[in-house]
Amino acid sequence: MLKVENLVKTYGRATALGGVSFTVNDGEIVGFLGPNGAGKSTAMNIITGYISSNTGKVFVDGEEILENPTAVKKKIGYLPEQPPLYPELTVDEYLNFVYELRACTLPRQAHLNEICTAVRITDIRTRLIRNLSKGYKQRVGIAAALIGDPPLIILDEPTVGLDPKEIIGVRNLIRALGKKHTVILSTHILSEAQAVCDRMIIINRGKIAADGKTDEINRFIKDNRRYKVTISGSQNEVLPLLRGLSGIVRAEATGERDGDAAAYMIEAASGIEIRKALFYALAEQNLPIFGLEPVGQSLEDVFLKLTGRQEGR
Repeated sequence: MLKVENLVKTYGRATALGGVSFTVNDGEIVGFLGPNGAGKSTAMNIITGYISSNTGKVFVDGEEILENPTAVKKKIGYLPEQPPLYPELTVDEYLNFVYELRACTLPRQAHLNEICTAVRITDIRTRLIRNLSKGYKQRVGIAAALIGDPPLIILDEPTVGLDPKEIIGVRNLIRALGKKHTVILSTHILSEAQAVCDRMIIINRGKIAADGKTDEINRFIKDNRRYKVTISGSQNEVLPLLRGLSGIVRAEATGERDGDAAAYMIEAASGIEIRKALFYALAEQNLPIFGLEPVGQSLEDVFLKLTGRQEGR
């Protein structure tokens, strides 16, 4: 469906992309992740035809975007981070405007009805866009991206600013879109990519740092285990015990308290299952555990780990 070949993009002396290549197959939901300044947005803008690269090519369904831009862009539905909505229009007026803009030839009313049903905005079609919640505005933006039934859908940070209920709704919508479309989801939220995507591509400093199935990336991420443990007892007694326990590489007090118990963040060495040893060591010293929970790594932690592996090759 999508083939990206050796994209290079520079701005003066700064290199935004340093030879990025990847492919996305039909029906995949792919997470495209990267820290600020990594080149993620630049790559998305080149793929959608908004800007050109210095060198490299982008193929959508076998057609190169610069050789036949009009035809290729019809195959792409794009939702920018800030959807280009017109607040003075109703939802219906806006979708009809986009229908005309994209020169769509599908039966207008039936097509727009199908889209509105799919993204669950049928009941707000007569409302002004300015009066909609952030979540509904995102849905209207996704509806606009679906006009013309493009096989490739690109969503840039689709859940930014949404409340938890709206986030769940948009994630479910993305999963549903993946049944009929190829979807690229640009996000900085690791849990979002893990929850929705079949595959993750992580970019750093203009280069691909990791590209693999979500399960493969998760296994790599989980190799370094962190836990929050709440222990009853004196911190002067607990911290030295934690730091001296074989298999623990780091232990710090978080400052959180629960009565006479305090919370600690511990990190186990790579490949070490620390929970049983931790339980027995604390039990021997009569230090009860009030709580023990795994702590997922932040996206920054993942980038540091993946890019460290990349630079160490």
